[in-house]
Amino acid sequence: MSLRLFAAIRPPDELCERLAGLQRGVPGARWRPPDNLHITLRFFGEQDVHVAEALDIELARIRATGFDLQLKGAGWFGASEPSTLWLGVAESPQLEKLAADCDKAARRLGLAPDGRKFTPHLTVAYLRGTQPDDCARFVRRLAMFASEPFLVDRFALYSSHLGKRASDYRAEAEYPLLG
Repeated sequence: MSLRLFAAIRPPDELCERLAGLQRGVPGARWRPPDNLHITLRFFGEQDVHVAEALDIELARIRATGFDLQLKGAGWFGASEPSTLWLGVAESPQLEKLAADCDKAARRLGLAPDGRKFTPHLTVAYLRGTQPDDCARFVRRLAMFASEPFLVDRFALYSSHLGKRASDYRAEAEYPLLG
């Protein structure tokens, strides 16, 4: 058996519910339900159960202090063929270090590097047939968006299970941050 795994931070439920109010006005957008909103630290891909168990042990070894984080601005991936709308994350050295620590945990197990530069974001929609102009309007509307800072006091190892409408994300293990 294998699991599709990633490490992520889940914003507070109240913030995720408020973000649902921003999800409108983009043709072809498949908006993410509040329960699926997260900030990915490291995607690990399909892994067998033994690797998943070893990954859990490695992630549990990470020592980091809790920190405040803020969502800020918006953007999209796929310049001429948009694929994803996202909310940005304000610069955070602590977040960068936590993501790097998750990557190191994966590399200690011999997992392939992600290959993409860490770009902290929170995906709000996957897109199908959406035009760049539609994305640009969404980004302009949210150009001044900034959430209240929220405390990151844990991260989790999630599994992703593909569904008919939206993937189902399950926290397989949580890792508290110190402080």
